[in-house]
Amino acid sequence: MGYSIKFSDTAKNSLSSIDMKTATMIFCKLEEIKEDPFRFAKRLKGVPLFSLRIGDYRVIMDIMSNRMLIFVIRIGHRGKVYNRI
Repeated sequence: MGYSIKFSDTAKNSLSSIDMKTATMIFCKLEEIKEDPFRFAKRLKGVPLFSLRIGDYRVIMDIMSNRMLIFVIRIGHRGKVYNRI
């Protein structure tokens, strides 16, 4: 059984503002990592969060092993997504 995915309001808004091709790539990649998110995600330094690289975009997420949940916090271009984390 894989992890479930939940999006924050900020992540939902970001995903809806990205072009359809990129948004589809992001959504497909998130579906792909549901079985083993730690295999693809990179731990961020200084905060208990993870980053997933999808082209020029990054998905900032919290992986909750005890609840089998991937909580997507932010989605954005690699140059701006790490601000205010």
